[in-house]
Amino acid sequence: MWKRLGRRIFDVYVQGNLVLKNFVIQSTVGGISKQAIQRNFTASVKENYLEIHLFWAGKGTCCIPDPGTYGPSISAISATADFIPIVSKDRTSIIVRIIVGVGIASFLLAFSAFFVVRRKKRSNTSTNEELLDIDAKPSTFSYVELKTATEDFNLANKLGEGGFGPVYKGKLNDGRVIAVKQLSMVSHQGKSQFVTEIAIISAVQHRNLVKLYGFCIEGDNRLLVYEYLENKSLDQALFRKKSLNLDWAKRFDVCLGVARGLAYLHEESRIQIVHRDVKASNILLDFDLIPKISDFGLAKLYDDKKTHISTRVAGTIGYLAPEYAMRGHLTKKVDVFGFGVVALEIVSGRPNSDSTLEEEKIYLLEWAWHLHENNREVELVDSNLSEFNKEEVKRVIGIALLCTQSSPNLRPLMSRVVAMLSGDIEVSNVTSRPGYLTDWTFDDASIFMSDKATIGTNTTHDNSSISASTISRT
Repeated sequence: MWKRLGRRIFDVYVQGNLVLKNFVIQSTVGGISKQAIQRNFTASVKENYLEIHLFWAGKGTCCIPDPGTYGPSISAISATADFIPIVSKDRTSIIVRIIVGVGIASFLLAFSAFFVVRRKKRSNTSTNEELLDIDAKPSTFSYVELKTATEDFNLANKLGEGGFGPVYKGKLNDGRVIAVKQLSMVSHQGKSQFVTEIAIISAVQHRNLVKLYGFCIEGDNRLLVYEYLENKSLDQALFRKKSLNLDWAKRFDVCLGVARGLAYLHEESRIQIVHRDVKASNILLDFDLIPKISDFGLAKLYDDKKTHISTRVAGTIGYLAPEYAMRGHLTKKVDVFGFGVVALEIVSGRPNSDSTLEEEKIYLLEWAWHLHENNREVELVDSNLSEFNKEEVKRVIGIALLCTQSSPNLRPLMSRVVAMLSGDIEVSNVTSRPGYLTDWTFDDASIFMSDKATIGTNTTHDNSSISASTISRT
C-alpha cells in the first residue's frame, strides 16, 4: 500500500490522440468518492485494437515511495459500435472502422498495491520447462503450420538474417500476414534469447512495441511468430533511400513513438525492462509508419533497488553507452543512450558511423557536437528533406545530445524525453562535450572486442538490409 498520498497529472490518449491534458483525478472527483468518473470519447478502431494510454510526464509528485509495479487503473470500458462489423468471407482481411463511444467508468488512481518483481533462482532446465514458467504464454503454432505459411521457408520469402537465425514472411490460414523468426540450431546463446523474447514480449503490450502472435517448439525447431510490418525497418527507410518517403513530420512522429515505447518499458509496464539493443534496425514501421520496437532477445528485467546490474556486454557498436561497453554496468540509461543515437540518425538520414565520409564527419555524434558548438545544428539535417521545422530539429538534436552524455546520471528518463519532445517541458541545456568523444578516436572501436567476442549481423525485414556489427562479450 502507499505510505503517503501522491499527486499525479496525466495526459490521456485514445488511439494515440490526446483527449485530456493535465488530468488530475483528485481535483476532478473532489476528494474521496465512490462515484465513478465518466468520460465519453469517440475513436476509430482498426483490426479490433483500442488503445487508452494515461501518460505521466513527470508532472505532480516526482518520487515513487517504493520500487515496484505502479500506475493508473481503468476499472471499466464500455465500447459501442454504430454498426455491425462485417468480416469478409475469405477471412483474409479484417479491417473494421468503428465509431466507439468509450465510457471510461473510472480512473482509479488509488495505486492500491505494489507487486514486487521476485526473481526465482533456477537451475539449468530445458527450453520446454522454461516456457512453462511464462505467465502470459502466447499462442502455440505447429511446425507444419508455419512451414505451410512460409511455403516451406522459401528463400523468396526470406526477409533477413541475423545472429539468431533467418526471418521469413508468411501467411496463416486465417489470412494474417506474419514474420517468422527461426532459431538457428547451432545458436546456443539463441536458446536463452528465445525464451527471454517470449517471456518479455508476452508481458508487455503497447502501441509502439511489436506484437508477438505466438511461437513454435517441436523437437529442435524453435520459431517466433510476429505481426508482419509492411514498411520494414527504420534503418532501411533512412539509409537505403528507397521509395518510402519519410518527411520531417513523419520522422518526428517516429522519434516520439520510439520514446513512448521505451518510456513504457522503463516506467509504465508491470515489469520494468531494459531493451539493451536500441538501434534503427530494431525499430519496425507499420503501414501507417507507426514505429514498433522489436527484438527483445537481449532484454533484461530491471530492479530499481539496485544502482545497476553488472552483466556481460551485448548490443551493437555505435549504440552502446560507455559505462556499459567498458564496465558492463546496465541501467535504463543504456537504452536512453541508444535512443539518442537513433534520434540523430533520424534527423541526419545517415548511420552513426560512416568511414566513407570526411574525417570530421565519420562519427555522427562527434559531427553533431561540432555543429552544436558552432550553432550550426541545422546543417545536420538530411539533405533529402526540402522542408522541415527548424525549432523541432533543434529540439530533437538537443535531446539527443542530452541522451548521449557520458554520465548516465546526466541523461534524462524516457518519460522526460517524451515530455521534451512534446513541448510540455523545456529541453535542458547541454554545455560540455562528452569525454568519450574527446578521448577516443575512430580506431578505438576495437576496445569493445575481446578474444571471446562474437560478431553477427542485424536481423531485419529485408534481404538487402545494412549489416552492423553486434557484440556479445563473455
